[in-house]
Amino acid sequence: MIGDAIAGWIGNRIDRRDGEGGTLGTIAGVLSWKAAKKIVPAALVIGGAAYAYRHFTKSRQEVA
Repeated sequence: MIGDAIAGWIGNRIDRRDGEGGTLGTIAGVLSWKAAKKIVPAALVIGGAAYAYRHFTKSRQEVA
């Protein structure tokens, strides 16, 4: 909840730079924060799994 408020505030401040308003920036900030909370951990898990697969297959080829 606090993360959403901070993301909304940051998006609002960025959108106000053009002098027109900040509502769209607030919405974009909150949505990007919510997406990042799910995408970044998933990317870390997928990247870790890919690294582990590569490491284990490479070590198997060296043994054989």
